[in-house]
Amino acid sequence: MGQRVLIVGGVAGGASCAARARRISEDAEIVVFERGPYASFANCGLPYHVGGVIAERRRLLVTKPELLRDRFRIDLRTRHEVTRINRAERTVEVRDLESGSVITERYDALVLSPGAAPLRPPLPGIDSEGIFSVRNIPDVDAINGWIETRTAKSAVVVGGGFIGLEMAENLVHRGLSVTLVEMLDQVMPPLDPEMVSEVHTHLRERGVNLCLRDGVARFEPSGGAAPTVVTQSGVRHESDLVILAIGVKPEIGLAREAGLEIGDLGGIRIDEQMRTSDPSIFAVGDAVEVRDVVTGDWTLLPLAGPANRQGRIAADVIFGREARFRGVQGTAVVGVFDLTIASTGASEKRLRRAGIPHEKVYLFPPDHVGYYPGRHLMHLKVLFDPGSGRVLGAQCVGRAGVDKRIDVIAMAIQMGATVFDLEEAELCYAPQFGAAKDGVNMAGFIAANHIRGDSPLMHWGDVDNGSFLLDVRSEREVKRSPVPNAVNIPIDDLRERIGEMPRDREIQALCDTGFRSYLAVRILKQAGFRARNVSGGIQSKERLPVG
Repeated sequence: MGQRVLIVGGVAGGASCAARARRISEDAEIVVFERGPYASFANCGLPYHVGGVIAERRRLLVTKPELLRDRFRIDLRTRHEVTRINRAERTVEVRDLESGSVITERYDALVLSPGAAPLRPPLPGIDSEGIFSVRNIPDVDAINGWIETRTAKSAVVVGGGFIGLEMAENLVHRGLSVTLVEMLDQVMPPLDPEMVSEVHTHLRERGVNLCLRDGVARFEPSGGAAPTVVTQSGVRHESDLVILAIGVKPEIGLAREAGLEIGDLGGIRIDEQMRTSDPSIFAVGDAVEVRDVVTGDWTLLPLAGPANRQGRIAADVIFGREARFRGVQGTAVVGVFDLTIASTGASEKRLRRAGIPHEKVYLFPPDHVGYYPGRHLMHLKVLFDPGSGRVLGAQCVGRAGVDKRIDVIAMAIQMGATVFDLEEAELCYAPQFGAAKDGVNMAGFIAANHIRGDSPLMHWGDVDNGSFLLDVRSEREVKRSPVPNAVNIPIDDLRERIGEMPRDREIQALCDTGFRSYLAVRILKQAGFRARNVSGGIQSKERLPVG
């Protein structure tokens, strides 16, 4: 007989571990316990079922129970909850949630994949009828049922992260008026604030009532209807249903009771091989703390991609293969109506917290060449080490081509690449797909020019009155959006008027997006002036958070 592997929880981590284990060993006995009715379903698709984009509920079932049982010979037991681990005996107690009976099961290796539960802070009225979370298929069944039976016309979404934005969009698609309440001053908290300003505008243009910097104080029951959401500022939001999307918390009760090590962030602490503090017990998915490959810090990252990889690695290690989890860099993407928002690696605010030296570039490359119809500009930010040029992170917002660029940079970060590598990246090009000098290449050019000293960068927060601010846009552009205290000399006139430039002060050049000002810096530096380029130009200034 082969090893007996028990897996607690399915979905991404547990299900991938079970399938990988069977592909490695035909002799192993593999049992998956799932307390819910479904062992493998598409968490990420749940909001889109509410919105009708995924019309058929069965499409959410990624791997049907019959497939796990018949093709993989996995003993799948849904509606079974593991309630206790006896580490000394290497056994678990399992409760059948249908019959109430409790049995004891032996293991050689135990894999914990309990996931993370939606946060429900102890606010007054939070247990009122009409408040929903979005974690599993029964949750969206309940939401759909409530909307249909109550003929809901409006909704309040609490939280502006991934799930909050996706639920807001899909409820609008369903015809509801939506208010989104977020206690921070931005949606998508992992991103830097200047990268989401156009997301705020886009949400409002699509009819979402966006309420920032105002957390929920309480929920006031409304006699059978959804409760009124009352914010800390006293604003009252009435609606027909409330969606809680304020984050998740690792489900660690079973691990904690078993005496396994819990990290400072509240997740199960594991090593590079997904082992817990007990070498016979592994943990994967949303419940574990993992290393950030950029900062080296422990972090929680409830994403499906890492969970799947962790499940595979745990299975490999259980059966004696050499495998290690390299850590995470937080590569993620979300669609918000017509916009795509994606990021990878560390944000600037995370780098600041970690005390890691960094520099950044802003640029606005097209998703494809301008002469081909349908071009849209992207807003791209790339963070890098100012000494070595190593790529540390990137964020991008746009209508098309965003995920492609972030995927390229994600692989660059994984391979330890520098901005000099981005300069030389050989990427797909045809008029409808990109440009001969892609936005990824352009980010590399700008950053490398800074490191080499060819065109030193600066940012709007660095602009000071003691320097000479040179605006090289056209006169018409300047009239449309003037910059206080800037001297306007259009780029095409700069060589003839270079005598007007001061020799005793640094010249800070700006334009609309940073390209013409780059040309100005090259002209000025070759003429012996001290000059820097304002990264991203006016477009970056317009995206800075207000206040």
